[in-house]
Amino acid sequence: MSTASRPPRIVSRITSRLPLTVDKTVKRMAVLSLIGQTVLVVTGGAVRLTASGLGCPTWPRCTDTSLVNTPEMGIHGFIEFGNRLLTFALAVVAVMMLVYLWNLRKERRDLFLLAFGLLASIPAQAVLGGITVLTGLNPWVVGLHFLVSMALVVFSTLLVNRAYGRTGRFREQPLPALPGAARPVMDAVALFSAAAVCLGIVVTGAGPHAGDANAPRNDLDWDLFAHIHAVPAYLVTAGALFGVFLVLRGRIAGPFRTAVFLLLGVTVLQAAIGFTQYYNGIPALLVGAHMLGAALLMSAATNTADLARSSRVE
Repeated sequence: MSTASRPPRIVSRITSRLPLTVDKTVKRMAVLSLIGQTVLVVTGGAVRLTASGLGCPTWPRCTDTSLVNTPEMGIHGFIEFGNRLLTFALAVVAVMMLVYLWNLRKERRDLFLLAFGLLASIPAQAVLGGITVLTGLNPWVVGLHFLVSMALVVFSTLLVNRAYGRTGRFREQPLPALPGAARPVMDAVALFSAAAVCLGIVVTGAGPHAGDANAPRNDLDWDLFAHIHAVPAYLVTAGALFGVFLVLRGRIAGPFRTAVFLLLGVTVLQAAIGFTQYYNGIPALLVGAHMLGAALLMSAATNTADLARSSRVE
C-alpha cells in the first residue's frame, strides 16, 4: 500500500466516528460556547476593573521576552494573561464543534456556519485585544473589543437554540402561535438591547475604570451619556413588559413564555444594578456585574426574538 493512500484512509476513519445527527455532545459544546463567551465578558471586565489592562504590556507576547506572564508582573499580569488564555480555550471548543459537525455540514448548514462564525471571530477578538494593548487602552478600541464579545454571545445563543431544535428550520416541536405584534416587538427589544450596550460602552469610556491609571478617556460628558444610555434600556423594559402582557392575555405556554419572563427578569436586574452603581459612585464590583448583565441581556433578547421569528403568527 502506498503512503499516499494513508492520509485519506485516516481521514475517512476519523469522519466515520463523527455523529450523523445532532447528539448530546454537539448540544453540550454549544452550551459550553455560550457559557465560555459569557465568562470571557466577565474576565475582560475583571482586567479593566482591577487596572490590569496593561498587565501584559505588549502583544502577542506578554512581555518582550516571554509569551506568558512572569512572577515579577504580579497579580495584574496573571489576570491579563488568564483572560488571553480563555480566548484560546474558546477557540479549541469552536474547532471541536466544527469537527463534530463535519458529517452534518450540508444537512445542518445552519449549525456549521454558526460554529464557523464563532471560530472565525475568536482570532479577530484576539487581534483586537492586541490592538487594545498596543494603543494603550484606547477607549474606542476597548469598546469595539467588547462589542465583538457581545456579538459572540449572540451567535452562541443562536447556536444553542439551533442545536436543541428550539428554533429554525429543524425545530423538533412546533411553537404555539403568537399574536402578530410579538415578532416586531421582540425584534425591537433586541435592537434596543444592542443600542443600550453600545451607549453603555460610551459611558464606560468616559468613566473612571480605564483599565490602567494612565489610560486615556474619551473626554465625553459621563453623566449626560449615562442618561442617554438609559433611554433604550427603558424601551427594552417596556418591550419585555408588553411581551409578558401578550403571553398572559393569550395564555401562551412553552419556550416563548419562559423566554419572555426570563427577559423581563434580566432587564429588571440589569436596571437595578445600573441605578445602584450610578448613585453609589460607580463601584468596580457593580460595574463588573453590569457587564455580566449586558451579556445576559443580549442572550435573553436574542433568544426571545429568535423564538418569536420561529413561531407562527395568529
